Amino acid sequence: MQITAALMSRTNEPLETTSLELDAPKDGEVLVRLAATGVCASDAHTHSGRIPSPSPCVLGHEGAGVIEAVGPGVTHVSVGDHVALSWMPNCGTCRHCQSGRPVLCTAAAPAMFAGTLLDGTMRLHHGDQSVSHYSFLSTFATHTVVPASSAIPIDRDVPLAVASLVGCGILTGYGAVVNRAQVRPGSSIAIFGAGGVGLSAVMAAQISGAEQIIVIDPVAEKLDEAKTFGATHGLQPSDDLVSHIRDLTDGFGVDYAIDAAGGPNILEQAFAATVAGGTIVCVGIPGPGSRPSLPGPELVRDEKIVTGSLYGSSRPSIDIPLILRQYMAGRLPLDRMITKTYTLDQVNAAFEDMHAGLLKRGVIVFDSDLAGVSVK
Repeated sequence: MQITAALMSRTNEPLETTSLELDAPKDGEVLVRLAATGVCASDAHTHSGRIPSPSPCVLGHEGAGVIEAVGPGVTHVSVGDHVALSWMPNCGTCRHCQSGRPVLCTAAAPAMFAGTLLDGTMRLHHGDQSVSHYSFLSTFATHTVVPASSAIPIDRDVPLAVASLVGCGILTGYGAVVNRAQVRPGSSIAIFGAGGVGLSAVMAAQISGAEQIIVIDPVAEKLDEAKTFGATHGLQPSDDLVSHIRDLTDGFGVDYAIDAAGGPNILEQAFAATVAGGTIVCVGIPGPGSRPSLPGPELVRDEKIVTGSLYGSSRPSIDIPLILRQYMAGRLPLDRMITKTYTLDQVNAAFEDMHAGLLKRGVIVFDSDLAGVSVK
């Protein structure tokens, strides 16, 4: 079938809105008509070349829409179902999937980095040229074919613009707090970074019952905004940041720290600002040459836990509907994450707005009625 998509032919060149050919879904795949897709920093980093990915390709890895066709063997969704998309499908059979950690699926990663679907082939074509998929989803398009396990059925009442965001940044920040750190009521937490992932961590910390939620970000306006999402304190980075955090926590340090940024020296500061026995969760991905240094004796004597969290350490088929139920119940103000909406041919403007620091999340809208928002 013919679809309209934003094609990235080369890095650092404007995306071109054009017609592509999309093959029908094969075994274990589904065809989705997109209603909305989020514009994530990872898309921008791939466009700039910071994150390597095969090209030409169609970017986009946060999306929600309606099932239009299912391939052989697909039973958990049917034509007409509303779905949120997860960029981490799973095979269900490897040791990680069987142990309940599907985001570590050994079958998914090689295909994702190769720009293919799980069977190692592509469904997108531009003339005689194959076009690579991006994180299995390629949601900067009117339609997409994805692995069936990437299509998470959700309630029809959920606005699909909100649902589109849950499949990446929101799940990443929420899951780091709820699944990996397992924040307890009455505890204290420091969250480094007040972007989309950091704000999602703030919301998760609040509904988990954290008493002190300290957000660290260099932009004062972002700290003010974090407080509207539940942060109790906002601090800008400084040489005495650790002392400030300890002063706020009776001299002990926070029970949990979330590095949602991955910037230089953040892990070291988070470690120093955490109480003995506390937990530090690394979420933001540092540069490839990053080699953090932690004090070995304290690591042992203080029994601090330093751990990573990929994609919120989540089980997407369970966590995405759960988060959306909490949104519909009024406990998570996810709709406030949407700063601005765009049409597909405005995708380059969305990247510009992101680079200018104007967005929590931009959303490209294909169907205003289903998305629950219009393009302004």
